[in-house]
Amino acid sequence: MDTQAFIQQHIAEIKDTVGTAKAVVALSGGVDSATTAALAHRAIGDHLVSIFIDDGLMREGEGPAVAEDFAKLGIKVGIVDAQDEFFAALKGLEDPEEKRKAFRHTFYTVLGRLVKESGAMCLLQGTIAADILETQRGVKTQHNILEQIGLDPQQWGLMVLEPLKELFKPQVREVAAALSLPEGMHQRMPFPGPGLATRVIGEVTPGRVETLRRATSIVEQETADLKLFQAFAVLLRDRATGLKGDGRAFGQIIAVRCVASTDAMTASVVEVPWDTLRRIQERITAEVADVTKVLYDITPKPPSTIEYI
Repeated sequence: MDTQAFIQQHIAEIKDTVGTAKAVVALSGGVDSATTAALAHRAIGDHLVSIFIDDGLMREGEGPAVAEDFAKLGIKVGIVDAQDEFFAALKGLEDPEEKRKAFRHTFYTVLGRLVKESGAMCLLQGTIAADILETQRGVKTQHNILEQIGLDPQQWGLMVLEPLKELFKPQVREVAAALSLPEGMHQRMPFPGPGLATRVIGEVTPGRVETLRRATSIVEQETADLKLFQAFAVLLRDRATGLKGDGRAFGQIIAVRCVASTDAMTASVVEVPWDTLRRIQERITAEVADVTKVLYDITPKPPSTIEYI
């Protein structure tokens, strides 16, 4: 791929499509949406409205961190609190596809409302080739796939532009680096669109998400030097007997997953040093209330997917 030619082509396409109107991009902190925002900002400058939707399903401190990082790039990001809407939509759901569909409907309902309020004429989103392929193959429905599965964006009042939809993750990283995004942004581990909802097995509640969020932070901290494609925690539905203090506890189970990959279409399991795994276990069971067992997932993709739902 000729990266500079790709950038110039899509800057021109965005500029021609949006013109002097406004466009909205929803930022999550990941490389796909960050690259889309950087391309759009090059094309239309202050006509771009950048929004972080706080769905209550992100990493610790994600919203303020995204706003701060993009402010350094000259891009102002507004934070919209929509946590109540997302948790209401997910209440009582346990089936993976039902949860993904509920998230997608809520995401675009909220985003469609924000697009209308901003006076924008279109939405830019960071859909990439792997998102489309996994959805079309029936592996799992990605939240940011609309026209590709027969949904009309107009039902949410949106016209959608997807400048990265023909690229895989390594190519997106190349474009991000060429756009002068900082290394911490263009080399950041992938994080699913529906956030921690894809790593909570069973019902997604604020309490269960908070347990997972704290475990996720520990896993990311302890594996930071390993330069992994993805490293994260999963909250299982089952419980296990353990000891907390001087008494018996019937607590939560956390699974830890660390994989190597290039395009997310296949992935191998990383042989994480034993000392690192032991620290992760010790910290999670000590610092995260109600967790009595920590497991390490050794299943590659295939037969597993990288994410759990």
